Amino acid sequence: MSNEIYSNPLCERYSSKEMMYNFSPDKKFSTWRKLWIALAESEKELGLNISQEQIDEMKKNIYNIDYELAAKKEKEFRHDVMAHVHTFGTQAPLAMPIIHLGATSAFVGDNTDLIQIKDGLEIIKTKLINVMNNLSKFALDNKSVATLGFTHFQAAQLTTVGKRATLWLQSLMLDLEELEFREKTLRFRGVKGTTGTQASFKDLFNGDFSKVEKLDILVSKKMGFDKRFSVTGQTYDRKVDSEIMNLLANIAQSAHKFTNDLRLLQHLKEVEEPFEKSQIGSSAMAYKRNPMRSERISSLAKFVIALQQSTAMVASTQWFERTLDDSANKRLSLPQAFLAIDAILIIWNNIMEGLVVYDKIIEKHIMSELPFMATEYIIMECVKAGGDRQKLHERIRVHSMEAGRQVKVEGKDNDLIDRIVNDDYFKLDKAKLLSILEPKNFIGFAPEQTEKFIDIEIKPILEKYKNLLGMDSELKV
Repeated sequence: MSNEIYSNPLCERYSSKEMMYNFSPDKKFSTWRKLWIALAESEKELGLNISQEQIDEMKKNIYNIDYELAAKKEKEFRHDVMAHVHTFGTQAPLAMPIIHLGATSAFVGDNTDLIQIKDGLEIIKTKLINVMNNLSKFALDNKSVATLGFTHFQAAQLTTVGKRATLWLQSLMLDLEELEFREKTLRFRGVKGTTGTQASFKDLFNGDFSKVEKLDILVSKKMGFDKRFSVTGQTYDRKVDSEIMNLLANIAQSAHKFTNDLRLLQHLKEVEEPFEKSQIGSSAMAYKRNPMRSERISSLAKFVIALQQSTAMVASTQWFERTLDDSANKRLSLPQAFLAIDAILIIWNNIMEGLVVYDKIIEKHIMSELPFMATEYIIMECVKAGGDRQKLHERIRVHSMEAGRQVKVEGKDNDLIDRIVNDDYFKLDKAKLLSILEPKNFIGFAPEQTEKFIDIEIKPILEKYKNLLGMDSELKV
């Protein structure tokens, strides 16, 4: 790599080799050649004068791509597809007369894009399943670990560390459902001609519409698609790109939400992402343990969410059968979105494999707030012992206000329990009060909800995709 030209950080720093290959020139142009072969084979099967020798010659040269010659031809023709037609023809001279027969540029360009989307979704799915697996383990391991709930980032009723993790997990479950839907409904452009009318193929097959329909089906199946668009313009509907980008942006939203929560928890010192022995948090402040991984995810997630607007603009501003103002945009937006989501899921897996929960800090935070939350329970206990609910409420209100003032103004510990014990009106000893303040009494059905959610919703998914489990989540940097 030259240090004198810009290089994409998604490739240099973040994304996996498999995703980078999916959008590489080799994948793109070898797929073009596979499409030309599928077209020639199908045309031969339907009676056109194409020899097996021509097809065999093309097959031998799928990966034998002369990029220097292609670049020279593109400079000459100002047309990338024709440059590669001639480059392929130079390497497969017998086949030169029938390469790209009846097709238009969108035949290779658009169909290749759809293949890359299809393969990219499979890569994303694998990583998504692994994050879900790690999150489900974390949720079960911590299903009964009581922690402060937060609404408005103010202390609220208790939940558990594991129950909170199910909320992150549920977001990914919804993303997976959408991903599966997109995979199931993804259509191939197929063989449609210059404006979608298949006019060139009408000429080739002497007006036989049934044969052209068979050609469309054959090529689609050879390239791995059961579904194809019945109608197109020159291109497949750019709504497809927008829908795929919506999916990727949804995954980015789930990831960003997770890192928001984790970064706040790390600030509270309750949960911490992995921090390696030699890792440096700050060049100046040697003590810093910054949540670098979470921050990287949130940074990449913002990028993908912003790209969502790009594909929406392209889909909404195409004219009639097509305009070329989609082309440069597509080259940038979709590959980079896939690369970024790939990177996000790698980092997320890396975090989950080393996420640390600090139970004692969590317990300390609970006990600083729980006395206030338990006041209703305390009132009920005293009423059952014969106390006056209204008088009890007023006395607790006064004690709570003063205890809260001391915590915030004087920096003292919460002494509400001692105040209640020392108030003869309550007639409660400290042991009784502490039994009321047991955190497990305040977590509702959080452990049961966690178990049920994992059993009913997540385990069937993990069983369905068990062959995808296990992946390398080591970071490049």
